[in-house]
Formats: sequence, structure tokens, C-alpha cells
Amino acid sequence: MSSPFVLPLLGGALIGLSASLLLLAHGRVAGISGVVGALLGPVRGDVAWRILFLGGLLTGGLLLAWLHPGGFPAPVALDVGRASLLGGAGLLVGFGSQLGSGCTSGHGVCGISRGSVRSIVATLTFMATGVLTAFLVRHVL
Repeated sequence: MSSPFVLPLLGGALIGLSASLLLLAHGRVAGISGVVGALLGPVRGDVAWRILFLGGLLTGGLLLAWLHPGGFPAPVALDVGRASLLGGAGLLVGFGSQLGSGCTSGHGVCGISRGSVRSIVATLTFMATGVLTAFLVRHVL
């Protein structure tokens, strides 16, 4: 595994495989905003797989941090102002995900693979907004 592209390629393949298995086995889309959002107003019989899904994400991250600690940057001390700004940004992302009927994982990974025109448009919008934001932050502000 000497190529710098092998691990990201393997990670992408695992994401695609897990999203496909969830769709085939349970008819569910692996969009994180939908998985978490439905836990806020739970439906009986539709909670266990969502908790297991989130637990798998957390366990995978912890396992990676344990096996490859150098892959994570050193923690940054947060002051109250920065923490408030990040919290507000997180709320805006959550609101945008609800407004757009899904997040990047739901639209970008699952929706595009199903040929959803709405997901293609949403993903192009996410990408264009990200490029514009990066440009503004780096070159204008």
C-alpha cells in the first residue's frame, strides 16, 4: 500500500458498500442527517438500526484513532467565542440539511448512485457553495 490513493480508495469503496448494503437489506438511505433527524422524533421499530449505525460511525472513528493516532491533528483549545461560532455553524448545517431534504452523504453518495436528479442538483449546489466559500475565506476576507 505505497500509493497515497489506496487508503482513500479503500475508504470510498467501504462507504459505497455499506450504503448499498443498508439500502438493499433495509431499504434505507445512509444519509446521516436523516438517520440522526429521525432519532429526534423517533418512530417505534425504527430506532435500533439508527443507533447501531451511529454507534458504528463512532466505533470506527475511535478504532482508527487507536490504530493510527498520527492521522489526527493535535487538539486545538477552544475559547467560548470560537465554540459558539462552531455551534452556530453546526446548527446552520443541520437547518440546511433539513431544508435541502438531505445531506452530502444522502445526496452525494446514495442519491447520485440511484440516479436522482434532485440529488445531483443538491450535490452540485453543495460543491459550488463550498468552492465559493473557500475562495471568499482565502482571498477576500
